[in-house]
Amino acid sequence: MNITVLMGGTSSERNVSLASGIRIVQALRGNGHKVTPLDPARGVISDAEQRELATGKVGTEPPSLEALSRFAEGTFLPNLTSMKEIKDADVAFLALHGGQGEDGTIQALLDMAHVKYTGSGHLSSALAMDKDLSKKLFRVAEVKTADWLMAPATTEQVEGMLGLPVIVKPSKQGSTVGLTLVKKRSDLPGAIEEALKYDDEVMIERFVPGRELTVGVLGDVALPVGEIISKHEIYDYECKYTAGMATEEFPAKISPEATERVQKQALAAFKSLKLKGYARIDFRLTTEGEFYCLEANTLPGMTELSLIPQGAAAMGIKFPELCERIVKLALG
Repeated sequence: MNITVLMGGTSSERNVSLASGIRIVQALRGNGHKVTPLDPARGVISDAEQRELATGKVGTEPPSLEALSRFAEGTFLPNLTSMKEIKDADVAFLALHGGQGEDGTIQALLDMAHVKYTGSGHLSSALAMDKDLSKKLFRVAEVKTADWLMAPATTEQVEGMLGLPVIVKPSKQGSTVGLTLVKKRSDLPGAIEEALKYDDEVMIERFVPGRELTVGVLGDVALPVGEIISKHEIYDYECKYTAGMATEEFPAKISPEATERVQKQALAAFKSLKLKGYARIDFRLTTEGEFYCLEANTLPGMTELSLIPQGAAAMGIKFPELCERIVKLALG
């Protein structure tokens, strides 16, 4: 099968995407497929670059905004579907994270070009990327999620409606880029300003203390629940992509009843956004035993430290088989 893996791109999650993509490329080649790695910002990735990427290094911080702007200048996204690497592909495996790779833009282009691709469609991708809209749909589906406000909001409004601490984050971003845990009212304006560097909409969300859990969904099946124990107070970019900065336990040490409950919540969240293929749904578990859905990730990381592969492994699905299953789901 001819498979083109789209990876890199121009979002702040570019480095993570490259690390995910090269691992997918290697797995699919090992399965016997003809695989072409393609960066929408730069073109086909050379053999030398592939060898360098295979080291798997992501870095402790996302690329600078200046560096991303340079990549954006070179993007040929409008011409993407006319490229032979896309036109001749049996399926495009989307290893892009954030930005136009995950917000429905590339999905819409591929739909118009009648190219099959992995993951969710353009509408559901856009809904999941917009945290404000996705939380509203979660509540319609009776999936509990923390209270929130959208900026602009005064300090008085935030304290009165949400209290402190709060999480301030870009509404359409991932990998905790631009996210701040605000404990003091004086820090709120600066946190909003930081989030605005990455998006034109900013969410202010009540902080839910508790255990960090995640549930992968593959097709219509919830994978084993995982728990993330982070060295930092929140599971930030450094902890996600630096070995030793977090411990992941699959399956999580929670009761069978709690496991079943959060898996049902994950599937309900998945269906509420009309997702398909695969996704990762993140939760907080309070000391009172309540689950709060944080967000849905339609193109979750596939690096060595990423959570979906670990959840699949806990179910006996090795990484090459996981990639194969994702491709088969895309082909229907």
